[in-house]
Amino acid sequence: MSLAVLDTPQAAGAAAAAVVQECVQAKTDAVLGFATGSSPLPLYDALTGSGVDFSRIRGFALDEYVGLGPGDSRSYAAVIESEVVQRLGLQPGAVRLPDVAAADLDAAARDYEQAIRDAGGVDLQILGIGHNGHLAFNEPGAALDSRTRVEELAERTRRANARFFDSPDQVPMLCITQGLGTILEAGHLLLIAHGADKADIIARALQGPVDTDCPASALQLHPRVTVVLDRAAAAGLAGHGFGTPGTQGTPGTGPTS
Repeated sequence: MSLAVLDTPQAAGAAAAAVVQECVQAKTDAVLGFATGSSPLPLYDALTGSGVDFSRIRGFALDEYVGLGPGDSRSYAAVIESEVVQRLGLQPGAVRLPDVAAADLDAAARDYEQAIRDAGGVDLQILGIGHNGHLAFNEPGAALDSRTRVEELAERTRRANARFFDSPDQVPMLCITQGLGTILEAGHLLLIAHGADKADIIARALQGPVDTDCPASALQLHPRVTVVLDRAAAAGLAGHGFGTPGTQGTPGTGPTS
């Protein structure tokens, strides 16, 4: 596991973007895994206008809400379209999402899992982290070998996501999410996080025990993980073998564990 700690979210985004650029330049038809939410936005900002050719890239989203109508601006399909496909110049339809409008959601989840396998797997998976340690929508209690499935959102996750809706009651109860086992099969995991509110869960995920109470602790099981943080998000890692807050570095060259 390699770690880079930068001064600001924007600097962290640029460092994470360099990892994505390296992947795409090495494999122009790479399969990328895309995350939504606030964590990866500085990364997508840095990639916009970078000059990297994403026209042959294929991708998979980590998850999608169940229950939002087609074209709903709060859906992850809409976010992926605006923040990834249009900004980075991917081909229309290049990023696949789970079919949350399917009559059989369990079958749709299995189909999504198979689609990832059929694509040869994900080369580089971009990840954020939730305040309760969720990866994608794998909430506490999710099995470390879980696969793509229908999941009920934890109340804390729904409260955190309520800022995107007119009221907390509008936040969907269900989603389809890649499982932790699915995520761990990607060739390279790239976690980006920023903000003091993520410091405790980052420390727990990277330095605590690997257990289902903190789904992101599954990162410790993967052979190739790059973690890019701003100074605030790294505060809980000081003095524990990951360097001190404010350490400058680039992914792959900074402190390792």
